[in-house]
Parts: sequence; structure tokens; C-alpha cells
Amino acid sequence: MSEAESANSWTDADERELLRLLLLEQQLTSQNKYLTYYPEAGPLRRELYKKHLEFFAAGKEYRERCFLAANRVGKTEGVGAYELTLHATGKYPSWWIGRRFEGPISAWASGDTSKTTREIIQFKLLGPVAEYGTGMLPYEDIVRTTAKPGVPDAIETIYVRHISGGRSEIGLKSYDQKREAFQGTTKHVIWLDEEPSLDIYTECLLRTMTTDGMIICTFTPLLGMSDVVRYFLDIKATE
Repeated sequence: MSEAESANSWTDADERELLRLLLLEQQLTSQNKYLTYYPEAGPLRRELYKKHLEFFAAGKEYRERCFLAANRVGKTEGVGAYELTLHATGKYPSWWIGRRFEGPISAWASGDTSKTTREIIQFKLLGPVAEYGTGMLPYEDIVRTTAKPGVPDAIETIYVRHISGGRSEIGLKSYDQKREAFQGTTKHVIWLDEEPSLDIYTECLLRTMTTDGMIICTFTPLLGMSDVVRYFLDIKATE
């Protein structure tokens, strides 16, 4: 077959099939966002994110961790939402050297207000309201969600399929619910995005004591040398 004949053999059906495959690839990528993070090679290869990797690795040894950093460095999405997704699904990448949970977890993810929890944490984990499954949590692993009373479009609990066959649970909370809302139940993982008050932090720490659980803090120290910042700096100073 000549080159001209080969070019003419490309049909409308071939174009439609190519378009279908490209759209399918785009959909699969958007519904498995976590797989695009920290690749082996390329402009966003994980070796460029040394602080992030150090933070993940520290989870194997330390129950309390704080990613204290400037804005726009990937604290919320690339650290908090990413690590919580791995623990909730059990889908750890081959390179993961941090803490691993063998089965489903019970977790909290909390921001400073109900509004910011909805607009930041919920968005990072689930995606936009009409497109749940395009956030960090894989579409196929989101079992169901429950609505938060009194807050439009807000989610209270996310149920996530774990690779073991069980089901993890992520409760979305906010500091404006006060310390009492953080009492009572035990948790494997608590992610605090934005700085909590010391009494809420202490309450969260108690929730992880009987589960050998962990706390992940991700925030910029906008409150200056607060009690929580001092707490982590004092720990660091004694190491």
C-alpha cells in the first residue's frame, strides 16, 4: 500500500474511536486524581518534593506531625488530602515509606469553619458538588456520602471502599463546632487543615490514643507563635 493509500485508509470510524479512547482516558484520569501525584519522572517527579516525602516518611515513626509551611506549597491537597486518601483506600503506591493501615480506618478531616471545610477540604477530597469523584478520593471507591444538616451542599460523612474489602469512614468537622464536638469517639487518622486551638488539638490527640492512630496538621502559622505552633516547635527542639 502506498503512503497516499495508507493516509486515505483513515476513516471517520477510526476518528470516532480515537476520540472515544481519548475521552475515556481523560475520564479515568479525572476520577483517579491521586494516581497523578508524585510520579517517578517528569516535571512533577517526586524527587523534587523532598519536604513532602520527609513528612510522609515521618508518619511511620511519629503519631503527631505538622506540615508548617507557606501558602500555595501543596499543604492541603498534596499532603493532607493525598495521605488521607491513601489511608482510607489502602491504595498505597509502591514507593510509599510512611505509615500503612492494613484495614479500613475511621477518620476526621477538619477546617476552621463549616464553610471553609465545605469549600476546601470537601472540595479537595470529593471535587465539585456536581462532580463527586473528581477530587483526591477515587470515584470508584466513594461508596456514599451523608449531608450535613444546616449547611447547604455540605457533606458530613464520606464512606470509602478499602482495598481489603471493608469500608473506611471520613467525618468532616470544623473548629467552630467547639471542643465538645471532638469528644467521645476513637479515630485512626485525624487531619487538621488550618490551625486548631490547643484544646481542640488535645481532644483530637486523645481520640487517637487507643487506636495507635495519628494526627496530621497542615497550616500556615497565621496566628503567629500560638500555643499549637509552640507545641510543635518545642517537640522539634527536643529531638
